[in-house]
Amino acid sequence: MTRGQERPRARRTSLALLTALGTLAGAALTGAAPAGAATGAGSGPGPGTTVAAGVVYRQYDLGAGAGVTHVHVLDVDLTDTRVSLGLLHPGKVAARATVSRQATAQKAVAGVNGDFFDISETQHPGVAATGASVGPAVADGRALKAAVPTGQRFGPGLPPGTDTEDVLGVSEDGRARLDRVALHGTLVTPGRRWPLGGLNQYALPEDSIGAYTSDWGDASRARAVCGTDTDRAAPCVTETYEVTVRQGRVVAASATPGGGAVAAGTTVLVGREAGARRLRELVTGQPVTVRHGLTAASGRAYRFVLGGYPVLTGGRPLTGLDTRTSAVRTAVGIANGGRRVLLFAVDGAPAYRRGLTVAEVAAALGSLGASEGFSLDGGGSSTLVAREPGTATVSVRNHPSAGAERAVPNGIGVFVR
Repeated sequence: MTRGQERPRARRTSLALLTALGTLAGAALTGAAPAGAATGAGSGPGPGTTVAAGVVYRQYDLGAGAGVTHVHVLDVDLTDTRVSLGLLHPGKVAARATVSRQATAQKAVAGVNGDFFDISETQHPGVAATGASVGPAVADGRALKAAVPTGQRFGPGLPPGTDTEDVLGVSEDGRARLDRVALHGTLVTPGRRWPLGGLNQYALPEDSIGAYTSDWGDASRARAVCGTDTDRAAPCVTETYEVTVRQGRVVAASATPGGGAVAAGTTVLVGREAGARRLRELVTGQPVTVRHGLTAASGRAYRFVLGGYPVLTGGRPLTGLDTRTSAVRTAVGIANGGRRVLLFAVDGAPAYRRGLTVAEVAAALGSLGASEGFSLDGGGSSTLVAREPGTATVSVRNHPSAGAERAVPNGIGVFVR
């Protein structure tokens, strides 16, 4: 796998710990599945239940430092040309829906929840949470959004050397990969050329200009100017400006970010600090060209991409993974050179809610054969859905820890032709 930036080599974790975790992850353990869980997988990662051609569902008990937990795994064979992965999403970046609703709407046979997201703005009174995800998102080869600054993210602390541009995706050759994806964009008007600092993001870098398109949705853009590159809770800035560009010309301007849907063929530019001062130079009727795209560090083109953070590379856990905090989690393992994908979710039923640490997740993915691992949103967001044999729609296979599915901005869908 090509990476655009050298990752710190993971320190060799205690052999005894890895051996123990690997043994626990690979062996059948005592403990019944939670009441109401789908049956057929037995205890231990056995043969499982076929959801569709190339897609197998398993559930089993897994021992960990906080006690026995229960996990659910979708084993996806991408060597089967009928099988593919794609981005589940509700149609707009700043929108949320349950995983089962997204999967049903897009006719996926299975899936899990995706990236961390802007879930609460209690530190910014009067500013509504957008529900938009942290990292980049690409659906069907089309860029939907770029990553917020690392200091503006939601979620647990990142392993050293990782940031919000880290992604999991499937490239044009049909293989799953880990990569890093960055925004490259410009705003051009006669005599001026300015860099673009954001695309459909709930938070913009300091001193930047961000672009909002019809993919954003109707959520307010006020959150974009709150926080700093290093502190999500920092106050919203007051030096702001917004310009609306339609069919290549400025048609409106405002001193503050607005809300409401952005029409097709229209781009709303939001500036903060130095970015706001630049936008104030534009006048109604002035021609403006906005160009933007997402570029992978590896140079590959991707069919779909979503954010999170890596936990396993080259078969080894990353340095600095949390070994103390156990929680309900969702993750993805990549095996067989990207031809096999493991969608992994911890059960949130009370009997198992202690869950796994991030380090234990990495070890569990490795024990299932993954050489790369990627952590997604967890807690109340952790959801794994799959069709029951003979049914046309998905059902929730794990127990979400809040007692019901949480609405989330995106996920990974499994599709079978």
